[in-house]
Amino acid sequence: MNSSPPTLGKLPDEAFGMRVLPSIPAELMDGLRTLPDLTGMISDALDELGIRGAIPGHLLKPTDPTARIVGRALTVRNVEREESAEDAVASGKSLLADVEAHNLAEPGDVLVLQGVDYVSNMGSILASIGLRQGELGAVVDGAVRDVDHSRAIGYPIWCRSVSPITGKWRVRTVSINTKVEICGVPVEPGDIIVADEVGVCVIPRLRGAEVLARAQQIASSEEKRQAAIRAGAPISEVMRRDGPQR
Repeated sequence: MNSSPPTLGKLPDEAFGMRVLPSIPAELMDGLRTLPDLTGMISDALDELGIRGAIPGHLLKPTDPTARIVGRALTVRNVEREESAEDAVASGKSLLADVEAHNLAEPGDVLVLQGVDYVSNMGSILASIGLRQGELGAVVDGAVRDVDHSRAIGYPIWCRSVSPITGKWRVRTVSINTKVEICGVPVEPGDIIVADEVGVCVIPRLRGAEVLARAQQIASSEEKRQAAIRAGAPISEVMRRDGPQR
């Protein structure tokens, strides 16, 4: 694979933190996918390891509550455009360039966008491009639109809000694959994103193995308790400490 894939020319070279994301071992990603309570168990593991990385579902609502993803973060930062929408329309020039991220996407990536609320940072065209590029979905700290389309094609989005108002004249893309912040949680390009109906968790890439190991211990402990409940064990036995409780 080309170590420096070409861009689309919509942003200067210095706007790109990296063009090729670091790889993540397949066995680590597969292990995370097998967790029965995906974000809940990972959130508990993050707490126990002193990592702040969980975002509740009421802040980032899934457009498809049945979706469940584990992928690698491909990051975008959008900001509010300086001039008025009326002046931007008159200029005829859009400053949205998040398509540059989709252009660099590899199968299994998750678009993570620090954006602008109340106006759309993503619509049907970019959702379709993202799906075609192999992205699992998107996490957007901001608004999106055309959610009926993204839901229909199987491209789930976790977003702060929805809005019919276009960002074409109101939003400017400033960077691709640099550090962003989603609902106060820092995300580096290449970090691990897990998301389901309950919320979104960000796992720092270099701590993925220890987060998985702790989450697997939590899952094992919980299954023992569930088995004890099914077997009719007394509550005192069910709740006996077997490592940190959930």
